[in-house]
Amino acid sequence: MAVSEEITTQRSSVEDWTRALAESSGSPGGGAGTGVMLGIAASLTSMVAGYSDNAGEDLLERARTLRETALRLADEDAVASKAFGAAFRLDPGPEREEAIRQASVEAAKASAVLGDHAIAAIGDLGWLAEHGNPALIADVVVAFGALRAAIAGARTNVSFDLAALAKGGTSLEEVRAEHPGLWETVGRLSGAMEQIDELTAHVDTRAAPTDAL
Repeated sequence: MAVSEEITTQRSSVEDWTRALAESSGSPGGGAGTGVMLGIAASLTSMVAGYSDNAGEDLLERARTLRETALRLADEDAVASKAFGAAFRLDPGPEREEAIRQASVEAAKASAVLGDHAIAAIGDLGWLAEHGNPALIADVVVAFGALRAAIAGARTNVSFDLAALAKGGTSLEEVRAEHPGLWETVGRLSGAMEQIDELTAHVDTRAAPTDAL
């Protein structure tokens, strides 16, 4: 089965998609997995909001839209990963180096977009942790875990792709000067991970009360 043509997060079963992810093809790869983790976080947010009468339709709609967006971004990353791999398979020379550079920049941009969507979802999930249906606090914590994984994945991918630009005599300082927005994104994503850790710790005694014994 051709992964790039037939396997997508939007049309394939979980079994088929994870089987494709397990193959040594890189398409889908870690970036697509990051999108799926964001989709899981959005889905759980939607579920908890649906059980919380005070959540409001706007919050529910944002979660539903994010789920769709996350899966679309996951599929787009899988396509980008194929192009990235193709660049590395070129014969050594200036053309290969330029192709890798372009692929790295585009991959970093794609991960940054996904990361921005993930950061924007923290507020709604944090609200549900405090004001949502208390019977679903464990689901909120699972959603936080998925959201953190998405943010960690986006952060790592952006950082790695930026570092890939530091080749052939280019320093990381020069990369930062050329791509300040992407560089700043790495810091914001790191801060978002810390924010999620704080929110999770705040509700942990409610989500896992046996730890207190």
